[in-house]
Amino acid sequence: MSLTATILEQARTQSIPEIVAVASAIAYLVLAIRQNIACWVFAAVSTSIYVWLFIGARLYMEAVLNGFYLAMAVYGWFAWRTGARGESGLPVVTWPIRIHLVAGVCLVLLSVLTGGLLNAYTDAAFPHVDSLTTWFAIWSTFLVARKVLENWWYWLLIDLASVFIYWSRDLQLTGILFLVYIAMIPFGLVAWTQSMRQQEA
Repeated sequence: MSLTATILEQARTQSIPEIVAVASAIAYLVLAIRQNIACWVFAAVSTSIYVWLFIGARLYMEAVLNGFYLAMAVYGWFAWRTGARGESGLPVVTWPIRIHLVAGVCLVLLSVLTGGLLNAYTDAAFPHVDSLTTWFAIWSTFLVARKVLENWWYWLLIDLASVFIYWSRDLQLTGILFLVYIAMIPFGLVAWTQSMRQQEA
């Protein structure tokens, strides 16, 4: 079955809220690649729905993560708006590797802690993987809000793990969404790199 046929089949069998959440999430990513501030409106719609969906799927860290995404949608809107330079908003920047290394160590430690707590005290599915993707996604979302180029590399790893998680919890349409995300990441990386070079020039 082709990818298009798979998407249509999943659309027929999945709930309307998940379809709306997926469509809004795709709109968010397309607009984020284009550095269009309207991306944060679609992010707010998608994440609001996903909080409810993930609680139902017993992916509690993912539900918490989407609550954070909702807050970051508000933050991202104001950060891009108040930091505006013409139509492009904040400039795209890169951060030193040492910042990413320190962040990575801290995020792994947090993931071990929360994964252990979820495993011991809840019926969470995939508590350690869920925690790892959640903490790294929190960091990556902040990087998007600050227009840090390296966010795209984080999202590549997060999205690969997320496809497995969502598919195994019967959120197939969301799993397909993350496959679409993976395919779109190179476009985001190239577009933001070109934007940064134009700003530097």
